[in-house]
Amino acid sequence: MAIDGLIILDASGRPIIQSGYTSFPLAYPLLHIDAVNNELSKASRPGIVDPVIYVAPGIGDLGGSACCHVEVGELRLVASISGNADPLVAFAFLQAFTDILHDYFDTVSTATLKDNFDVVYQLLEETLDSSGHPLTTSPNALRDIVLPPSLLSKLLASLPTAAPTAPGRPGASVVPSTLSGAFASPIPWRRLGVRHNHNEILFDVTEEMRAIVGRNGGTLVSSVYGKIGSNARLTGMPELLLSLTNPNVMAECAFHPCVRLQRWTREKVLSFVPPDGKFVLAEYQYNAPQGALAGNVPVPLSLKPNITVGEFGGNFTVTFSSRTTKIMENVRIELWLGEDATGAQCTVSSAGSGVGSVGGVEGSWALDQHKKILRWEIPNMHSSGSWVLRGSWTSRAKVPRPAHAFQIYFEVPTYSFSSLKVDRVQLSGETYKMFKGVRMQGRGSIEWRW
Repeated sequence: MAIDGLIILDASGRPIIQSGYTSFPLAYPLLHIDAVNNELSKASRPGIVDPVIYVAPGIGDLGGSACCHVEVGELRLVASISGNADPLVAFAFLQAFTDILHDYFDTVSTATLKDNFDVVYQLLEETLDSSGHPLTTSPNALRDIVLPPSLLSKLLASLPTAAPTAPGRPGASVVPSTLSGAFASPIPWRRLGVRHNHNEILFDVTEEMRAIVGRNGGTLVSSVYGKIGSNARLTGMPELLLSLTNPNVMAECAFHPCVRLQRWTREKVLSFVPPDGKFVLAEYQYNAPQGALAGNVPVPLSLKPNITVGEFGGNFTVTFSSRTTKIMENVRIELWLGEDATGAQCTVSSAGSGVGSVGGVEGSWALDQHKKILRWEIPNMHSSGSWVLRGSWTSRAKVPRPAHAFQIYFEVPTYSFSSLKVDRVQLSGETYKMFKGVRMQGRGSIEWRW
């Protein structure tokens, strides 16, 4: 149940860095790189490649294997697995390593990894052992073992590597205080001696709706997944008690190791000693009320597409409106026009108006020539408004084959699908007063078929 190794590829499919693969032949990682690149080259469009690719045996007595891959910006992370290894373990590790890279470098790109090659290699060594088992994947713990990139750390790295000796003991090396402090705390996720001039803890409650709507406008399936993120900057070893309003809506919960599970099971409150910095306190799925139709959560928008496909192109009229009293932001509606699409011409207007425009409060449209996706973006959408996108597209194919589903993405600030809220946060174990901040956000990813 181990991971054979990890490979990071650039936009052209060339490896930037990889783990040791000490138990395998030198050509073993090359088989997985070639397998991923071959599948990407055969794909008709990006995003439709199987996330798990079978790799046929090609070296000695090694059997078949597989590679699990995810796209991170312009990069692609590939995890090799063999035997009875569970692909979900590989994907969980890839997600954890991606979060670590974002925590260390903010922007993850080819240039960033090449400029900080030594840091990335140290992270690989600390997160994945030689047997392929994940080790330390908590960013808070890793920061005490692997120093984040900075001007000071680069200057220290350029100094001679001779180890300092202990006073009065020639030849005895001194363990750096940073490294020793990483293992001195009785709590793995929080180091000793944390001090901040301003003590605060911030919570971000984010809920995402994922839904599929049928051709008749009925919701086929909809689910809401939530995450409680936190950013703690507290001195000492604080004990926190977080109370939630209506915690019974949380199902299939996954908590940070700092949460005391028995207290949650007994009282439905979160008792924990937080890590220092950013971390995910809890993840959950919204347990919809029994009265909801088939357990589905209502979709807070409406789409009425009217599409006619003809020879070498087609025409369409798409009406979009909101069903919520909140303001929706960053609305994005996408339709794949087919791999043979050559161009499009559209206008946007408010419902009931024949006057069209190419931008403004109704949003703007654009055609991605590389991905062949028609994209309609609306910065702000009020509950009382409806907008219409009219246009046509051309194609080299006599019978175009566009996707029969729109992809809709949106955000709703200060909104929660489940009505879950942070009630109060109590501090014990320390004498100072702390600032508490809470931010709510709802977002959605909906497939609307036509």
